[in-house]
Amino acid sequence: MTELARIAAVVTAAAALVAAALGAWRWWTVAPSRAFWIACRSTQALAVAQALLAGVLFLAGFEPADRLYWLYALLPVAVSFVGEQLRLLSAQTVLDARGLQDAQAVGRLPEAGQRSVVLAIVRREMGVMALTCLVIAFLALRALGTV
Repeated sequence: MTELARIAAVVTAAAALVAAALGAWRWWTVAPSRAFWIACRSTQALAVAQALLAGVLFLAGFEPADRLYWLYALLPVAVSFVGEQLRLLSAQTVLDARGLQDAQAVGRLPEAGQRSVVLAIVRREMGVMALTCLVIAFLALRALGTV
């Protein structure tokens, strides 16, 4: 059972690090990326899978070396949820910074202005989610160290 927990932690950490690196790179180059979103969502799915495995292991009577394993195995799901909430706030943050009230106000901008706002929102969302993936990677590695 220890081996299953280790494999889940390594796979989750690896996927999260790839997603975080890709997101950071695309954020830095100010370029939207479908590949990043796929990697990010895959990381979230793996975090849920790791948490489910931890639940199964708990029910099967698994005793990790450190009881903190349970926290590190379950916390990535909560981090993912909080990251999604912050991502949802990204659009309003960008609109507020530009003095725009809502999406209709963006629609009244010239085309170049609309693109600029949309790109700023996407960039902020990628930054938030890249950081979320980095935290998930850290927690998965901590889980690995406590198995």
